[in-house]
Amino acid sequence: MGAESGVSGVSDVDGFYERIDAGRFLSSGYTRGPWDPGSQHAGPPAALLGRAIEERPGGRDDMRIARITYEILRPVPIGPLELTTSVLRSGRGTEVVEAALAPAGAAPVMLARALRIRVAGESVPSVVPGPELPPPGEVGPTPFFPVPWEQGYHSAMETRFTRGAFVELGPGTCWMRMRVPLVAGEEPRPLDRVLVAADSGNGISSVVDFGRYLFVNGDLTVHLHRHPAGEWVCVEARTSVDAAGIGLADARLHDEKGPIGRSAQSLFVAPRG
Repeated sequence: MGAESGVSGVSDVDGFYERIDAGRFLSSGYTRGPWDPGSQHAGPPAALLGRAIEERPGGRDDMRIARITYEILRPVPIGPLELTTSVLRSGRGTEVVEAALAPAGAAPVMLARALRIRVAGESVPSVVPGPELPPPGEVGPTPFFPVPWEQGYHSAMETRFTRGAFVELGPGTCWMRMRVPLVAGEEPRPLDRVLVAADSGNGISSVVDFGRYLFVNGDLTVHLHRHPAGEWVCVEARTSVDAAGIGLADARLHDEKGPIGRSAQSLFVAPRG
């Protein structure tokens, strides 16, 4: 394992994370968020927790994540991380699995609780709306807002807006694609692609000036009615804010075949300084 810019505990691999063993990972600079050089954007750790739930030993192959809710307890630091999973409830048709992410030897900083539902095969009719958005190939790349460091989440994701932009206030619709894998040397999974993008809804649809206001999400919930396909995920987001400083970023999620689910983030909104 390497070190980025001489910083101990930061991987220099071409991916968001380097796998140390089944439950331990080393973060790379690609996980860095736009606000703090020592903290991660919540998208990569959300995807890592989702993968841990899918990979857990003894997990059932006939079930799929239908809903996953994250509690972001503290900013996730860039460095060594440990993952643990546990089954909270197991039944014939559903199960609930919890995963925790913690810096090495420390208390958890992020929790995920997933509802997995047994896959019925082809025994029920498929009722899914068709594609409603311009495909990513019809729109050009859209840059992130200015970020004071070169490597981070902003450089690891390709973004193409069909409506709005990171620097425009109001609803936004953005196709997103990973430029690097979630775990170096491992093929990205469909769920990785969705979860690494879903936490961007509040940034895509910001309604207050981020130079003057904080709008930080303390949670994230993703519902999926269909297993995603392809490299691209679209986040079609809208944010509402109350004068008391509580907001909600609500998004429809799509792949190139059509809608796949929804995401929601509860927001803490306050003046900076």
